[in-house]
Amino acid sequence: MYKKILILNIFFFHFYLNTWADEKQLIINYLLGINNFSFSFEQVTKEKIETGNCLLVFDNKLKCNYNDKMQKEMIINNNKLVILQKRYDKTYFYPISKSLLVTILNKEKLIKLIQKSDLILNEKIELTYIDDSKKKIKIFFKKTNYELIGWVMEDKFQNEIYFSIKIEATNAKIDNKNFKIPSIY
Repeated sequence: MYKKILILNIFFFHFYLNTWADEKQLIINYLLGINNFSFSFEQVTKEKIETGNCLLVFDNKLKCNYNDKMQKEMIINNNKLVILQKRYDKTYFYPISKSLLVTILNKEKLIKLIQKSDLILNEKIELTYIDDSKKKIKIFFKKTNYELIGWVMEDKFQNEIYFSIKIEATNAKIDNKNFKIPSIY
């Protein structure tokens, strides 16, 4: 009897591991067919909620226009991040090479992160990854079609940022001029 219970436990444990591996592979397969996508977003930091629209191009390009009074625009091109406040004609430059956000923008890095992540299945697929410097990121995907639906990470001030997205279009023709970083001078 003990032997049968042990065998059943091993079988179910193996089944769940394979299910998780299959879910990860299905997400990866979906991502392999994506070159870019546009999406609307809601960003929550502390109690501040911001909304807007973005373009993401693999690899390492993101442009977001915020729906706010400052007419904020964020552009990431490779390892450079620029925040523009058009209303006040202000530009802020930030390095992001060590941010986990760069991992989401790079398809190869994102796939490696998915492979190394812990998976939780509930109403959505949740992948959690902690890097060598103890930075943690959670990435969320739809269970039905494996679309990216958001992520949670900490900013450089240890504020948790929840970024939920709704993909509106994939693999559209996008002009690279959208990701031009303004010069400092």
